[in-house]
Amino acid sequence: MYSPSPLLSRLIWAPAQDLGLLFLRLSGAMLLLYVHGLPKIMHFSGELRHIEDPLHIGRSFTLLFTIFAEVLCPLLIVPGILTRIASMAILLLLAVSMFLVHPGWSVVEGQFGWLLMIVFGAIAFMGAGCYSIDASLNGGASCHQKRGV
Repeated sequence: MYSPSPLLSRLIWAPAQDLGLLFLRLSGAMLLLYVHGLPKIMHFSGELRHIEDPLHIGRSFTLLFTIFAEVLCPLLIVPGILTRIASMAILLLLAVSMFLVHPGWSVVEGQFGWLLMIVFGAIAFMGAGCYSIDASLNGGASCHQKRGV
């Protein structure tokens, strides 16, 4: 079985992986912010009256955590700041939503939530990639190794 040289492999795949992670971060974060986060801020009082409280921690705390996960975390993920932690907060919110708030939803009814779990799960596993502030703060060592610098 043919295996490309390590140098060829780095030249072909490392930039594509990092561009893919950048695409996942930008598209997933902006979609979550636009579809869920911003409406909750714009209609805060209405959301406070209607939000589910499946963990019985209070509607106010539930809504504040939801806004944290749907507004602040995407704003951290876009530039790649604390990306894995922010993704895990979103995954926690999505898990509560999918398993406790909407357990009766079919896959079709919950497809947006499942897709968001896939996107932010991938980001949580893989990290922000080279095109991020996380990588810059880390000295970019792993990015330089990928590029053979």
